Amino acid sequence: MWFLLMLFALLAGMALPAQFSINAVLRSHVVSPYLAAMISFFIGTCVLLIVTLSVDKGIKIEREILQQPWWIWTGGALGALYVLATIILIPKLGAANTIAYILTGQVVMSIIIDHYGLIKVPVHEISAPRIGGALLIIIGVILVQKF
Repeated sequence: MWFLLMLFALLAGMALPAQFSINAVLRSHVVSPYLAAMISFFIGTCVLLIVTLSVDKGIKIEREILQQPWWIWTGGALGALYVLATIILIPKLGAANTIAYILTGQVVMSIIIDHYGLIKVPVHEISAPRIGGALLIIIGVILVQKF
């Protein structure tokens, strides 16, 4: 099972640079990065609606969802920022540099979230090997940018 999850994560990771590049081309046709991001999210929403209706056999939302913390609704806004950033950055920095910087930010923030157990994530304390891994990624980003 672990292997399948890892494979799924790798495939999802491979899809992101393609998505970002596709969205950047879309932007060149619609001019506005905001409109390109909106179109991307609209298509994604339509796909997820079809999948939800097919797999879950409908949409069921419990009333208790309204009593949850306000921040559980911010994931979509953060996703929109992420997509918009890639649409703006890829034409200026290139796909490899954009992904390298994004990956660095993701790893650093993930280590912080894990260490402090933020957003209800189980605590995974920072360690020398984790810091070393983050530093290797930063070195990799520098190499990607320079060459």
